[in-house]
Amino acid sequence: MATTATAAAAITGSASLRSDGTALSLCSYDSSGGLPRQALDLRLHPSIWAAARLRGRISCSALSQSTVSASKSSELKSGPKDFLHISDFDKETILKIINRAAEVKAVLKSGDRSFLPFKGRTMAMIFAKPSMRTRVSFETGFFLLGGHAIYLGPDDIQMGKREETRDVARVLSRYNDILMARVFSHQDILDLAAFSSVPVINGLTDYNHPCQIMADALTIIEHIGQLEGIKVVYVGDGNNIVHSWLLLASIVPFHFVCACPKGFEPDEKTVEKAKSAGISKIEITNDPKEAVKGADVVYSDVWASMGQKEEASYRKQKFQGFQIDEALMEIAGPKAYFMHCLPAERGVEVTNGVIEAPNSIVFPQAENRMHAQNAIMLHLLGL
Repeated sequence: MATTATAAAAITGSASLRSDGTALSLCSYDSSGGLPRQALDLRLHPSIWAAARLRGRISCSALSQSTVSASKSSELKSGPKDFLHISDFDKETILKIINRAAEVKAVLKSGDRSFLPFKGRTMAMIFAKPSMRTRVSFETGFFLLGGHAIYLGPDDIQMGKREETRDVARVLSRYNDILMARVFSHQDILDLAAFSSVPVINGLTDYNHPCQIMADALTIIEHIGQLEGIKVVYVGDGNNIVHSWLLLASIVPFHFVCACPKGFEPDEKTVEKAKSAGISKIEITNDPKEAVKGADVVYSDVWASMGQKEEASYRKQKFQGFQIDEALMEIAGPKAYFMHCLPAERGVEVTNGVIEAPNSIVFPQAENRMHAQNAIMLHLLGL
């Protein structure tokens, strides 16, 4: 008797269905599987029938049009099920995700390991840019909630070089329940999402870093008690972190100030988007000392991000006066917290004294990457 795999592979014709789901009256089938090429009445074992249907080798007139349509549409996402920009969601949804992050964090902190919503699920993690926090926070978080994460480093795929992004998306989404990508070009994450049939998470692009800002928002709420109405002052390069803060400010009301050297301001269209939303007070300035006055949070990032290291010496010259030191934090006031998305270059954009001070919440902020991302994944998977 032919095995399930052999029999399923041998079927090349069409069949009708009995009411019990087995096949009747095969029109033809291939002798390569040890079966004669002739028409006969054959009752297939359900496992063979299922395998053959999965291979797409049997066409059944008994299948309804609605079943065929459902099969085709199952490869398409209905609605915004990706996490690419914070501003893709409304205020209620963003705050709901942050609240869920706090709840799941409390469960994990209690030592309870019975909450396993990701059990039986897999996540593919694409890294064009290497990272300690992004990899460990996603991989550990997904594992702690029962799932399995697969790391794909810069040399594993070479997306856009060895294989087109749209092909990568369609292949990986057939293997996995969710995709996360940390890439250079923002277009890459947009292309992944456009062609993936499962949710895609932006783990960072040159344009924005939404997972980081979700973790930052959780951290601020934990230490200040609220996000709405506070003053956040970012000092440094108008980079992807700033863009994500601006997108958050377009849906949640707070006062955001970016103090940067001339020529290093954030993207004009993103600034205009945040201002035109009329939700938050937005300021772009070149005076860090004036900017930090009355700040609830003073925030910094490296002056030369990944891919800009050849500009490091030039940027150090241009960013003179923008280092966050003890004197600048004193202007901000005794209640101001210091935040940094890490990695930090101590002695460059921030002094060692500031990053190690009691009001520095850099490391709780880093921990919250995992909790915020867990909540994002729970939301995208509808769990």
